[in-house]
Amino acid sequence: MADKEEKFYLVRSDMLPESMKKTIEAKELLESGKAESIHDAANQVDLSRSAFYKYRDAVFPFQAMVKERMITLFFHLEDRTGTLSNLLNTVAQAGGNILTIHQTIPLQGKANVTISLNTSAMHVNIGTLLQDLKRLDFIDKVEILSSGA
Repeated sequence: MADKEEKFYLVRSDMLPESMKKTIEAKELLESGKAESIHDAANQVDLSRSAFYKYRDAVFPFQAMVKERMITLFFHLEDRTGTLSNLLNTVAQAGGNILTIHQTIPLQGKANVTISLNTSAMHVNIGTLLQDLKRLDFIDKVEILSSGA
């Protein structure tokens, strides 16, 4: 079964459920350094950590998504020859300019990789890139860690 393309909507803030608003607040606390951990940020805005994890990759302030050109992605992938090269090539083919790469030592055949990239020259939207990455058979997980300068 083919993956459904993700759709994005612009929704006025007063229409969002309280847990989504608090998730955005918690992310802002983390990005500004006013919270040291997800636990701390969630406590400060009176939000459960499970709600934070549920919404963190789904809600973003509109202004931040329009203005910012940098995004950090987290991957959990199989440790096979050429997987990192293939991952980076997929990002490059979409026009993403890779700024940093961090890979953990593989354990039990899996490695964690974090990449930061500049999206200003991308010729596909981030949703399409994420779908393309999720289709790669060696990638178990893709998450947006942050977006911003």
